[in-house]
Amino acid sequence: MTSGRAWSLVGIVVGALGLLALTRRRGAWALALGAVGAVVGLVVVLMAKGGPGTGYGIVGGWASLALGVAGVALGLLTTRRAARAAGRRGA
Repeated sequence: MTSGRAWSLVGIVVGALGLLALTRRRGAWALALGAVGAVVGLVVVLMAKGGPGTGYGIVGGWASLALGVAGVALGLLTTRRAARAAGRRGA
């Protein structure tokens, strides 16, 4: 396993953990883990010197980037919804 593939795998796992955090209504965790997954994916994609099949992990980097961005977007929606619900209860 090359280092690019290993980092892609790390990014995918972190991004997936961010999405799984949403099932427990932890928007802040989803936001943070999604951001880390997206950054790892972006670094892998930017550092790759070849395309798919070259061992640089570019496919995993794109997957990590996509999962991370999805985690960030859904984490933002969840935290906003939770803030609105808390505002309604307090008012």
